[in-house]
Amino acid sequence: MSRQKIEPAIANQIPESIARRYRVLLVEERERDVLLAMADPTDLFAYDEVAHLLKKRVRQAVAPESQLIEAIDRLYRGENDLSDLAGELEDELSQADLDLGEMLQSSGEDEAPVFRLLQRLFEDAMHAKASDIHIEPEEKVLRIRMRVDGVLQEQIMNEVRIAPALVQRLKLLADLDISEKRLPQDGRFQLKIGQRHVDIRLSIMPLAAGEGVVMRLLDQSGGILSLEQLGMPPQLGERVRDLIRKPHGMLLVTGPTGSGKTTTLYAALNELNTPESKIITAEDPVEYRLPRINQVQIHEQIGLTFARVLRTALRQDPDIILVGEMRDLETAQIGLRAAITGHFVLSTLHTNSSFDTISRLLDMGAPGYLMATALQGVLAQRLVRRVCPDCALPYQPDEHERAWLNSYYPEADIAGLQQGSGCEHCGHTGYRGRVGVYELLEIRGELLSALRNQDIDGFAQAARRAPDFVSLSHNALQLAARGVTSLQEVMRISGEQEG
Repeated sequence: MSRQKIEPAIANQIPESIARRYRVLLVEERERDVLLAMADPTDLFAYDEVAHLLKKRVRQAVAPESQLIEAIDRLYRGENDLSDLAGELEDELSQADLDLGEMLQSSGEDEAPVFRLLQRLFEDAMHAKASDIHIEPEEKVLRIRMRVDGVLQEQIMNEVRIAPALVQRLKLLADLDISEKRLPQDGRFQLKIGQRHVDIRLSIMPLAAGEGVVMRLLDQSGGILSLEQLGMPPQLGERVRDLIRKPHGMLLVTGPTGSGKTTTLYAALNELNTPESKIITAEDPVEYRLPRINQVQIHEQIGLTFARVLRTALRQDPDIILVGEMRDLETAQIGLRAAITGHFVLSTLHTNSSFDTISRLLDMGAPGYLMATALQGVLAQRLVRRVCPDCALPYQPDEHERAWLNSYYPEADIAGLQQGSGCEHCGHTGYRGRVGVYELLEIRGELLSALRNQDIDGFAQAARRAPDFVSLSHNALQLAARGVTSLQEVMRISGEQEG
């Protein structure tokens, strides 16, 4: 069942209601018969219902109920439903006497196509474990894209006229100005999708053909991950624990947008969250609510900046402070000084590697002597896609990949390389889920001297000579050698660092 490729057109010959009621799925069709996967092959009612519906002889195959439910969710989740709802909404919008405001705010909104289209869109996104939804109107089509495992998946709709209705509905949910279409707007709202509470961050930007929308989905029911669940190697995890348990100092987590920095910080906070410690965070936005932790939402429009919250937090007798991002010199200096006056500070920077972090802070104007005193370590990270375990096959590098390996890692063991061939479980991408790749640089020894002298080249050379330093690319290659990720993902990580 896990490796069986099922065409949605075949499966959809059985209505979703029957498939769910009897736990059956049509997986193959031939001229005179069909193959039906069943959780209970002795269920004569299910057999008779399908045979009567399709007017063909039914061959039976046994499949685990959990796999059947997963396949039914995936195959019936469907793009066809979105297209049908989009067409229904466009039909309503074509009526000359339709009042869009009434349609969006009427008491019967649950029945309005715009509401049902958005509801289905969010359900599909949660099922696909998407992190973002993009709604992009163009002159002749409407593109709806979802970012799954860091890669955008696209669906194109011809019903471009429905875009203003979708945007207006989202503005109402986020309590934004529905009459303002010339300026960008940001907001957030919360939905309950099934049994899951999801925070949605909304960004609207005026485009040439309308208003573009990007929504970041934050699943509150997912829980906070531990350092082990992030994919951090045990030895590296212990080094990180040793750093964050120090009574004072600073740990910076770095990487580009979408590299999992916030998730790592929350995992660290989860380790430190005890009744004996006072923890204050300054975040934009507050992504997960944590018990016992004082979390502050940044509002720069009213002057509640990172620097201002940080100054106030120091008067609140904290043991640990989390600053969502070191955005400017003032925030960096206050954070560094807090780290040398009896507080432990966690924060992030958008840089490509641990070496770049030092360059960025120096460029911002932070003095080297202050960083040498305060900074305990820099943890750079990326997310790589996991090879789908249901369709993983041994992989041999091609000529270009062998040349890359010979140039950078000539002694690497590549016997365990794998690559996904594509199956129903991974949407035929060959990947399912992501795992973190890390690079930890502890500031000590030669590094301290180079940092005090603001010698960036000397700092980088000393870091490479450090006995416990392993680069991001090398850690990613070790994951690939165990079959966790692919060689292509390792080369992507390496390319990003070089860039």
